[in-house]
Order: sequence, then C-alpha cells, then structure tokens
Amino acid sequence: MKTVDLVVPCFNEEEVLPTFVEETNKVIATLPDYSFRYILVNDGSRDNTLAVMIKLSKEYENVKYISLSRNFGKESAMYAGLEHTTADLVFVMDADLQHPPKMFPAMLKEIENGHECCALYREKQKGESFIRQAISKMFFAMQNATSKVKMPNGAVDFRVMKREMVDSILSMGEVQRFSKGIFCWVGYDTKWLPYENVERTIGTSSWSFWGLFKYAFDGFTAFSVTPLKLLYVLGILMLLGSVGTGIAMIVMAIVQGFVGYFLPVLTALLFVGGILEVSMGIIGEYLGRVYFEVKDRPIYIANVKNIENPRR
Repeated sequence: MKTVDLVVPCFNEEEVLPTFVEETNKVIATLPDYSFRYILVNDGSRDNTLAVMIKLSKEYENVKYISLSRNFGKESAMYAGLEHTTADLVFVMDADLQHPPKMFPAMLKEIENGHECCALYREKQKGESFIRQAISKMFFAMQNATSKVKMPNGAVDFRVMKREMVDSILSMGEVQRFSKGIFCWVGYDTKWLPYENVERTIGTSSWSFWGLFKYAFDGFTAFSVTPLKLLYVLGILMLLGSVGTGIAMIVMAIVQGFVGYFLPVLTALLFVGGILEVSMGIIGEYLGRVYFEVKDRPIYIANVKNIENPRR
C-alpha cells in the first residue's frame, strides 16, 4: 500500500474545512490501495481555523496540522507542509473545494502509468470576472514567452508528485517563492490534465484583485530577467528618439524659422522621467528580491503542530 500526504494550506477556512475533509474522505474511501494523511497548514488565520484543525485531528487519526506563528503567505505555508511530508506521493491542494478531490483517481492513474507528477489546469475559468481572466491569460502568455519555465494557460497548484520531486522542490530554499514556477523548473515528467473550475460555495476567497496582480508579477520576475533586458532596448529607443527629435527640430527651424522651447523641453522631460521611473522600479524589484534572500531568514515559523518535521 502506497502512502499519500495531502498538503493543504489554509487561511481563514474555518467554514469550509469540515466539509473539505468530509468530501475528501468520500473519495479516499474509493481508493483502498492508498493510505492517506492530511497535513493542514494554518497560515496565521484570523478566525477559528486552528481550532477547527485541532477538532478534526481528534475526530480523524490521519489529520495532522501545523500552525504558523503569523501569516507568511500561501507559498510559505505550502513549503511548510511539504517539509513535513514523508509519504511516497504528495498532493498539494486548496481547502476551498475549488480543487475537487474527485480528480484523485485520474491523477493517481497517471502516476501509475509512469509519470512523476500529475498537475491540473483550468479549461474554463467559471465564475471569474472578465478582468481576472484577462490578467490570468496575459500572465501565462508573458511567462511562457520570456522564461524557460513553461506552463499551460490556467495552470493551478493542484497536483500529485512522487517523493523524488518533492525532495527536489524542498532543496530550493529561496524565501521569495513562486511554486507554480518551481514545480516546472525542477523538471520531472509531468502529465497535465484539464478540469473545469469549481465555484466556491462555502466561505469567501482571501485573494483580492491587487493580491492576485502582485502574485502574478512576483511569478513573472521570479523566473525571468526579460524586464531588465527591456531597459537596454528602451535606452536605445530613447537615444534614437532624441536624435530623431533633434533632426526634426533643426528641419523645422530651417523651414519655419523658429521652434518654441517650452513644449519640446516639457515633452522630453516627461518622457525621460517616465522611462527612468519605470526602469528604477523594475531594477528595485529585483534588488528587493536579492535583499530578502541575503537576509537568510526562515521561510516560515511554526508554533503549534501535532506532526514532526523529518528534516529538522
């Protein structure tokens, strides 16, 4: 019998957690060849998520939990859960049931077929606004066009991995993590399966529009230096533009006899100033990442748990 760990990062999920475990147990009951264990990670929730986890651990022997000392973010919570796994196979999924447990049999079948990982991507973003869908498509298009890390449009964190792949992911100790990219960067034979997005019926999402935008930008800069290279292109274009503008003004001066000073100077200042501000912002983003990495702070701090970390 193969062992399976379910890593589930949670933030303010007190309403949905009991239903999540109940629905997942129904699927687990149909897979007698596997022994499942839950690893629920409380990412500094402000509600009673931890209390619900403790209650579930008393009701079900295979429910384990880790509670972080504050909200470190989903990426850190995911890493904390993975670091506590010991099973042959490891699932990563959300607790809101938008990652449907009913996909377990199909995903495990792909592992049995020889793949080292099986991951899902959304065919249709049901229930999401047009703007969010547009940003999602733009992110994946930019990511695949500018980075060696490729992933299908609509890729999600929901996946099952063999032990070797999990160990490779844990060997990457960067603090500023973008797991979607890390999952792809480490390689391994991954089978992508489509699934229809499931609307959340219990509780509310903790992801704001700005949070999703920042998450997408972090992912883009984590695996691509294209923005830095674009600065060289912008510099060349600015040089060519200034030369062209100078020539045009000389021609106008010869033909018309006079060219006003205020408008050309103001336009040039605004253009150059805008380019410099954008350039400094992009460089600052990368320097900020270096700043946080060299501090060598822990990715997370756990202060309450009922499971031991086999790597510490």
